[in-house]
Amino acid sequence: MTPAPPPPGAEGGTRPRVEGEREQEILDATLDVLVDVGYDRLTMDAVASAAHASKATLYRRWTGKAVLVIDALLSQKEPHALPDTGSLREDLLGAFCGMGGLTDQRQIAILGSVITAIARDEDFATVFRRDFIGPKAAMAEEIFHRARTRGEIRADLDLDLIAPALPGIVLHRIFMLGESPDSGFITEVVDQIILPAVAVGQPTPASNPDHSATPATNSKDNP
Repeated sequence: MTPAPPPPGAEGGTRPRVEGEREQEILDATLDVLVDVGYDRLTMDAVASAAHASKATLYRRWTGKAVLVIDALLSQKEPHALPDTGSLREDLLGAFCGMGGLTDQRQIAILGSVITAIARDEDFATVFRRDFIGPKAAMAEEIFHRARTRGEIRADLDLDLIAPALPGIVLHRIFMLGESPDSGFITEVVDQIILPAVAVGQPTPASNPDHSATPATNSKDNP
């Protein structure tokens, strides 16, 4: 009896999984394409060409470009030990300067390339915020938690407000103003904005419950 032919696409046995070094090569190629053309113009065909692979090879491992890009982003997160210098200032500089930080031009380019995806693709944005941004935000919060435990910062400080302040200021400079902040700029933000804002002994702004109801002074009414 003549044996039945294998199912289409399974000639020669079960297709090998994409893993190990070959998987990382594809993920690296994905990031290269992402930085070059942005998320919107990235296609599985373009990644396959850059990785010298077939599109079928990519679909064997990833269902589409969203999951491929997320995997590529996560693969580039270098093991980054949380700085623990005993000083809030030095911890912040160690966390946000250098490789993987706010002065890492490739990381900034990658972030810029997915901005439109975050705004338009809800599923992508959810996973991106959870798996890529989430650990970075948790690291910043932990730095301030430890500083509070050491007594370096005010006990009444809202960490949800202050922890994102440094990256928020720097990323505004990059994406809104078109500047490329360096470690010197980050140091100035830490010294002139973050540390004064969190310092022990800094008076808590007095709340004025009637402030919102206080009418603005009009020069026409008060000559």
